[in-house]
Amino acid sequence: MVHFLEAVFNNLNGWGFVAITIVLGIAEFSLGLYGKRWNTNEKLLDIACYTLPKLVIGPTVAYFGLKVLPIILPNAKNEFAWIPFAFGALIIAIYDDLTQYWYHRLHHQVPFMWRFHRTHHSAPYMGMAMASRQNIIYTIFFSQIYLTTTLVYLGLGYPALFVKGLKSLITLAAHSSIPWDKPFYTNKFLHPIAWVLERTISTPATHHAHHADSTDDGVGYYKGNFGNMFFLWDIIFGTALITRQYPSGYGVKNYKGEEWYAQLLWPIFKSKKEGSELSANGPEVADEEPEPELALKYA
Repeated sequence: MVHFLEAVFNNLNGWGFVAITIVLGIAEFSLGLYGKRWNTNEKLLDIACYTLPKLVIGPTVAYFGLKVLPIILPNAKNEFAWIPFAFGALIIAIYDDLTQYWYHRLHHQVPFMWRFHRTHHSAPYMGMAMASRQNIIYTIFFSQIYLTTTLVYLGLGYPALFVKGLKSLITLAAHSSIPWDKPFYTNKFLHPIAWVLERTISTPATHHAHHADSTDDGVGYYKGNFGNMFFLWDIIFGTALITRQYPSGYGVKNYKGEEWYAQLLWPIFKSKKEGSELSANGPEVADEEPEPELALKYA
């Protein structure tokens, strides 16, 4: 078992991360944490969003990037290979996560951009299944894909892949429906650790709040808690809410169960749901509450 776990972490950017994801997903499903909300439409969307970036987008960007970069920067190959691993990883982690914080935040604050990120928030549940759930356009314009490819070419491949693997673990754990951070809040002797932990990285309590379907309970906070790997950005830029509690519901109030392909490929494909933000004539941001029968169906 020890050797297997060692192999998993040594291959974290390959099959190792997939193995962790599958184990966590089975645990969540076995505990009934998705309930009846994970219907066929949600499953197809989650599976497509998980597999396409890993099997198509990522490899495609890497392949063409490593073909184009030698033409654009012919003398830059392994130019930064001299940088120590620890220093390189630190700089990459800061740059990578800080740019993602603003990329993520803008998609919440600019109405035009919201619909490209809405897919991630439409899930009426939290868990491994929805952690990679994103509109394909949001993913394609995600700068970290190109950053990693460029860093590999420049000779910083190992620290870049280390940061990518560590970040994947932290964000996956923050989306998990298993409240692994709860013992830090319920055990008084762990409170000092909790205070540092929740201000440094994203945890289920802080990130679940970002996915809440309401702010009425004082726990949900989809207008903040934008941090991905580091919650520190929310502390610095004043967008943090720490309650050490978990929301009662997730998703968006105006969710109409839009077709999985519309959520994945909008605006290439539009939803047929009338009044949806993803429909042909839908609003950029829908403020209206869902119909009673829809609220009951997706609650």
